[in-house]
Amino acid sequence: MNNVQNLNFPKFEYRFKSTENKVSIFDVIRKKFIILQPEEWVRQHCVHYLINDKNYPKSLINVEKELNLNGLKKRYDIVVFNTDGSIHLVVECKAHNVAINQSTFDQIARYNLALNASYLMVTNGLNHYYCEMDTRAKHYKFLRSLPNYTKS
Repeated sequence: MNNVQNLNFPKFEYRFKSTENKVSIFDVIRKKFIILQPEEWVRQHCVHYLINDKNYPKSLINVEKELNLNGLKKRYDIVVFNTDGSIHLVVECKAHNVAINQSTFDQIARYNLALNASYLMVTNGLNHYYCEMDTRAKHYKFLRSLPNYTKS
């Protein structure tokens, strides 16, 4: 496809399908085709980055699930679990043309109040930000990259 944005992620093998003038991309986590929107393009790149480059098992990755936050229904983009069911990583994806700003960090911080992840990632496909959470001290530090998967 030539109308998709090049992103700052490693290339991966993707599958497209076109129906009724809509293009879909195959999601290896949800095991189905998803309508290709700019944010979905970023989400799929991020999923493949986590699997192919950071060695996270597909079985520990969850995509686009509902979250109840102070009585409001929200949806997270990507969550990676530890083998004990606790949450290792929360990823917030934005379309490539959406700037990452303080409200993006505020959004993922609110999600993490409910999820208690060890790591956070915010990306628009062009810029990526990674944080490690210190829940005891209630602060985070920025990282240059995410850690590779290691069995917990």
